Amino acid sequence: MPENFATPEANLPDPPPHDEAPAPAAPAASSSERYRGLIWLVAAAFFMQALDSTIVNTAVPAMADALHVTPLGMRTALTSYVLTLAIFIPASPWLCDRFGTRRIFAAAIATFTIGSLLCGIAQTLPQLVAARVLQGLGGAALMPVGRYVLVRSIDKREFVRAMSTVATVGLMGSVLGPLLGGALAQYTSWRLIFLINVPVGIVGMWMNRRDMPDYRLDQAPAFDIFGFLLFAAASAMLLTASEVASGGGGRWVSIAIYGALAIAFGTIYVWHSRRTPHPVADLSLLRIRSVWVSLAGNLFTRLGVSGMFLLLVLFLQVGCGWSPLMAGLMMVPQALGSITAKWGINQLLNRFGYRNLLFTNTLVVAALLASFALLGKSSPMWLIALMVFIYGGFMGMQYTAMNTLIYNDLDVKFASQASSMASTAQYLSMSFGIALASLLMEALLKGHSNEDYIPAFRWTVLLLGIVTATASWVFSRLQNDGAPRPGRASG
Repeated sequence: MPENFATPEANLPDPPPHDEAPAPAAPAASSSERYRGLIWLVAAAFFMQALDSTIVNTAVPAMADALHVTPLGMRTALTSYVLTLAIFIPASPWLCDRFGTRRIFAAAIATFTIGSLLCGIAQTLPQLVAARVLQGLGGAALMPVGRYVLVRSIDKREFVRAMSTVATVGLMGSVLGPLLGGALAQYTSWRLIFLINVPVGIVGMWMNRRDMPDYRLDQAPAFDIFGFLLFAAASAMLLTASEVASGGGGRWVSIAIYGALAIAFGTIYVWHSRRTPHPVADLSLLRIRSVWVSLAGNLFTRLGVSGMFLLLVLFLQVGCGWSPLMAGLMMVPQALGSITAKWGINQLLNRFGYRNLLFTNTLVVAALLASFALLGKSSPMWLIALMVFIYGGFMGMQYTAMNTLIYNDLDVKFASQASSMASTAQYLSMSFGIALASLLMEALLKGHSNEDYIPAFRWTVLLLGIVTATASWVFSRLQNDGAPRPGRASG
C-alpha cells in the first residue's frame, strides 16, 4: 500500500486516556441565532415600508398646500403606492428564482430609497405620483422576499418567534408614522417625511450585502407574462373600484364597471392558470386547507379591522375635537399592546393550535371592535387608551397567527409563491376594509356637523364587528388543532 494512501483508521484521533473524559460537543446554534442579522434586516425593511404607508396620512393638507392642489386631489398620491404594491408583488417569486434573493432584495431597497428621495424633492403632483409608483416597485419585493427568505432560513419551530420580532419592528413604523408625519409637517417640512428613508435605505443596503442569503434556482422557469398582466389588471380594477367607492358621491356606474372588469380579468386568469405549468400565482395551492383558510380568514378579518385606524382618528379629531397630534398619539397604546402580546403568541400556538386560537381570538377581536361603540365625546382619555391597548394586544396575536398559518402545511419549495399570494391578499383586503369603513361611515352620517360623527362611528364599529366575527367560522374549517409543525411538511 502506498505511504500516502491512509486507511480510515489512520484518520481517527488518538483515543483519550482512561482518566480523561471526552470533551462535550458544543451545542449547535439555533437558526434564529445563526440568522440574527437577517431577521433584523427584514425587520428594518418592514419598518421602512410600514412607516411610509402611514406617515403620509397626517401630512396630506400640508402637502396639498405646497403642491397647489386640494386635499382630496392628493388621493392619487396615496393610492398609487398601494396599487403598485398589489400589482407587482406577484412578480417577486420569479425574480427571486431567476436572479437570487440577495440581488432582488438589494434592488428593492435601492428602488424604494430612490423613490423616497424623488418624493421628497417633487414639485408637482404628477411628479409625486410617479415617485410613489417607484416606491411601490421597490416595496413590492420587500415584504414577500423578506418572508420567503425567513421561511427558507428559520426552522419552523422558531419561525413564529422570528416573525413576531419582524412584525414588532414593522409595527413601530406604523406607530411612529402618524406621529412623525404630523410633527414634521407642523414643525419642519413634509418633505422630510420621505427623505428620512434615505439613510435607512443606505444602512439596509449594507446589511443586505452582509446578512442576506442568496437563494435561487439553477434554471428558473419562463415568466408567465400573460398571467401577470391578467392578475395585475384584476387587482388594479378591484382596488380602483374600492377607491372610487370610498370617495363617495354615489358613483355606482363607475364602481360597477370596474368591478365587472375585475371579475372578467380574474375569471380569465383562473382559466389561464390551469393551463400553464408555472403561473404567476399558483392557485393549486388553495387545495391545501391551511392555505385557503389563511387567505380567506385574512380577508374577512381585515375587511372588519383595516378601517379602524381611520374611524378612530375621525371620531377623536372631528367628533370629539382632538388635535391631529393627540389623535395620532392615541395609536401608541395599540402598538404597545400588540408588541406585548406578540412575544407570547408562540407559546399559545403550541398549546392551543391555530384552529382553537384563531377561532377564539377572532371572536374576542370582534367584540372589542364593537365595544368602541360605548365611547362618546365625554369619554376620559385613559379609558380610550386602555381600550386601544387591549384591542391592540389581541390584534397583534391575530395578525401573527394569520400571517404564519399559510406556511404551516406547506413544502418549502412553495414558500415563495405562498408569500407572494399572502402579501397581495393582504394589500387587497386592507384596501377593501378601508373602503368598507368609509362607505359605512358616510352612509350613517345624518348631517354634516361634527357631532354627527359620533353616532356614525358607533354604528360603523358595530357593523364591522359583525363582519370580523364571520372570520371565526373560516378559521374553524382547519382540521385537527392546526398546531405548528415540528418540521417542514413535504408534498
